[in-house]
Amino acid sequence: MRFHTPILILAAGLGALPAAAETTLLDRGYQQMYDLQFSQAHDTFHTFEQDHPEDPMGPVSDAAACLFSEFDRMHILQSEFFVHEQHFFTDHKLSPDPQLKRRFDADLEAARRLAGRAPANADAQFARLLATGLESDYMALIEKRYAASFQQMKAGRVMAEQLLSAHPQYYDAWIAVGVENYMLSVKPAPVRWLLRLAGGETDRALGIEKLRLTASKGHYLAPFARLLLAVASLRTGDSREAKDILAGLCKEYPHNPLYAQELARLRTTTGIAR
Repeated sequence: MRFHTPILILAAGLGALPAAAETTLLDRGYQQMYDLQFSQAHDTFHTFEQDHPEDPMGPVSDAAACLFSEFDRMHILQSEFFVHEQHFFTDHKLSPDPQLKRRFDADLEAARRLAGRAPANADAQFARLLATGLESDYMALIEKRYAASFQQMKAGRVMAEQLLSAHPQYYDAWIAVGVENYMLSVKPAPVRWLLRLAGGETDRALGIEKLRLTASKGHYLAPFARLLLAVASLRTGDSREAKDILAGLCKEYPHNPLYAQELARLRTTTGIAR
């Protein structure tokens, strides 16, 4: 299994549940996004924006759907986590969609503008944190601008820690800490040393701990934390845990073929039938 350890994947996360009146649309939009129903997710997030024009969670959530749709179109998740044949994706390389990038950038700008109107508000801080994580993801995984992404990642982690120190109920924000520590921990030792000198965090145990916290107590980003834990389990040879996680994701998101494909491959290679 190839594992490129991207710098950050939605690592800003999403935090505590919004007010009850706002939860339904956001929940539905993220469910649709994870299930690869991107047109429906955009429609749902746009409805949220119309109902809540001053809430930065509307545009930043639409930006998340843009990013995930580009990940899906370009097979980013497969290529960074689950490629088993060396030349599969180099032989089928796709270029980024410039129109989607313009929409993505416009969403991030709108979210930051709205968040800037209430800088002391926790939800606004959280939306700005998410925007930073999404931008870092695009830089690292699509543009391959790793140095720029690394700087954004560090900034996002500091923002997450500040938010969590005052509002610990934003459990999904822990994924910022978890992804950085775990992803960088699997780099070669000399690289980890350089990353630590540059201000990066590379504690694998801490990374797994925070991913598990997001997976168990998080909300919008809990499914993504579960996927990362499945990858971590595969790296350590814990095929049964990986199988259990992937089976749950398959059931929850039946339109997303990634989980089913990897579960089938895992069952074939390990002999674990259920």
